[in-house]
Formats: sequence, C-alpha cells, structure tokens
Amino acid sequence: MTSADARLPFFVYGTLRPGEPNHDACLRGRVAAEVPARLAGALLYEGPGYPYVVKDPGGGPVRGELITAMPSAYERLLADLDVLEVYTPGDPRNLYERVRREVTLLDGATARAWVYVAAPRVAARLRASGTVIGGGDWASFRARR
Repeated sequence: MTSADARLPFFVYGTLRPGEPNHDACLRGRVAAEVPARLAGALLYEGPGYPYVVKDPGGGPVRGELITAMPSAYERLLADLDVLEVYTPGDPRNLYERVRREVTLLDGATARAWVYVAAPRVAARLRASGTVIGGGDWASFRARR
C-alpha cells in the first residue's frame, strides 16, 4: 500500500450508509464528511442481511456515500471496518476484499476510494445464483421489504 492509499476515503453502499444499522455503530464521531456517490462497473447483490458489490463492466451504478474519516480516527476506523467486513489481506476465507476504485460524486467529480467488494469465491457464487438488487441502491431495496 502506498502512502497515498493509506488515507483514501471509503465508498459505503450497504449497512454503513446513513440510516442503516452499522452507520452509527461504526462511523459516529469518526467521520469528517459524507457525500452521495456512485460506483460504476459493478452490480449490487443481495446477501444475508447485507449486500455485496461484484465487479461487472456493464453494471451500475451502485449508489452509496463517500465517507472521509477524521484524520485522528482513520487507522482505527480502517481496522474496525476490515473486521466488520471479514477482510484480512490474503485470507482465502474473506467475505470481502478491500480494493481501490474510482467513484463519481453527484457533481461529476471523481474520487479514489476504498470499496469492500465480494471476495472471489463469494463473487463466483453470486454471479452463478445470486439476486441482483435492481437500481443498485441498498437503502431503496430495504425500504421496499
């Protein structure tokens, strides 16, 4: 990881979004900014109470927020989010992988961000038999249930 990567904001699209259960539990008091953003080239899949993003060149956009951590909270937040997302670098049992992706803000500007995407074995299962969340918006999907 380069030093520029070390402080990337996070693109959140599921239970970490405002109004969702992990937002306050994980982000309260640790965030400097939250702005709506979109992730192209991906599909959103239904999971067991939380969604997964899976890379798909023709897919998207997935709707979410770009979260900028307060500098003093960044390292602890990164570690806590890795635990929440069941991500350990190089572990084949991961549910998610933390990857760098470009996201687009509502004004058309782009930003590089950390995104937790489905780990390869999970992504393969979802592509084979998963349920895509139409519109790429977890909050709207949950509101309809």
